[in-house]
Amino acid sequence: MATGQRKLGDLISIGPAMLRDFQMLGIRTVAGLAQRDPQRMYEKLGRLLGRRQDPCVLDTFCAAVAQARNPRLPAEQCQWWWWSKKRKQAASGD
Repeated sequence: MATGQRKLGDLISIGPAMLRDFQMLGIRTVAGLAQRDPQRMYEKLGRLLGRRQDPCVLDTFCAAVAQARNPRLPAEQCQWWWWSKKRKQAASGD
């Protein structure tokens, strides 16, 4: 399936709450999502909502952006928890 044909809700790990977050961030398409930086999205959402978001939101943003950029992303990397493990490893210096 080409990037232009996929919808944000078609992405793995993306449900109604995340779709609302995307809307709040002005993200309407998979192509638009592919241009975004997950860390900046996470920080902006926190500012918009007036509170720090759970780090799992960042992990989900990472999974979504990776899928938007690569429609053939390995299935494991489409899951938010894969990115959570990667974030935690980076934080611990491994």
